[in-house]
Amino acid sequence: MDWDKLRIFHAVADAGSLTHAGNTLHLSQSAVSRQIRALEESLNTTLFHRHARGLILTEQGELLFDATKSMSKQLNATSARIRDSAEEVFGELRVTTTIGFGCLWLAPRLPALYRQYPHLKIDLMLKERVLNLPMREADVAIRMKEPSQADLIRRRLMTINMRLYASPGYLAAHGTPDSLAGLRDHRLISQNVQSAQVSAGAQLVRELMIWDIHSFLTVNNYFGVLQGVIHNLGIGVLPDYLTHDFPDLVPVLPYIVSSDVPVFLAYPEELRHSKRVDVFRNFVLEEVIAYRRRKRDAQATEGQ
Repeated sequence: MDWDKLRIFHAVADAGSLTHAGNTLHLSQSAVSRQIRALEESLNTTLFHRHARGLILTEQGELLFDATKSMSKQLNATSARIRDSAEEVFGELRVTTTIGFGCLWLAPRLPALYRQYPHLKIDLMLKERVLNLPMREADVAIRMKEPSQADLIRRRLMTINMRLYASPGYLAAHGTPDSLAGLRDHRLISQNVQSAQVSAGAQLVRELMIWDIHSFLTVNNYFGVLQGVIHNLGIGVLPDYLTHDFPDLVPVLPYIVSSDVPVFLAYPEELRHSKRVDVFRNFVLEEVIAYRRRKRDAQATEGQ
């Protein structure tokens, strides 16, 4: 098949319009239309249903569009790898992680990375949904469980746990519970157990609900839970990686802790030699090492 015709087909299928595709490709509508007709003739099939509101792919068109999408992603990845320089790191890096971890741990640390590599462009995609790295929905993922997708390079970063925290202001006003039964007299702030989250967090909330807690505030991500806690609304179920960046958080019932939540960094095998991925991975690992060191020092201090 003619690569140029495939490129034009991909643009039309993506835009759903000959005119919009022509604007993107800097071609006239008639030129785009001729190329699509020629491609359909060469394949002896119809690729689009044409109607007044635009174009809809036929079943055969959908098959071809799936192929051109995959080709486009591969070409973009190859282009980025070719552009990567031994002396300079530039270009876009698409990073996906959860809303809580991205907002509360990763984003606050990115200024240090940009100081080292000012021409790097990071597209931070915060989603609870696991994006498909082999299909290039993202370049790098940081997830709260080991990725199951094939052909990925993966590295375990750290282990986190969910614990109970409150603000000094809240505890001064409402007192500090000394037992699980004492939680009945407090407002619990957590993710709704039905919302997308790590299973360890949902399980801990279920166990706490057994104690007939009278007042709840549920939010669909840990950023929202943290906002409730620091604004003196109640006792929150939060990941323990927050304690360094938010030192005013006061642990409540420290023996109440979720099961371990592993944190993994992963990226496709084909990006093994990408400079952008390399510098991002190394940066995250350095930050994790610093986090672990501070956590050990804090635990040692508490044990004295």
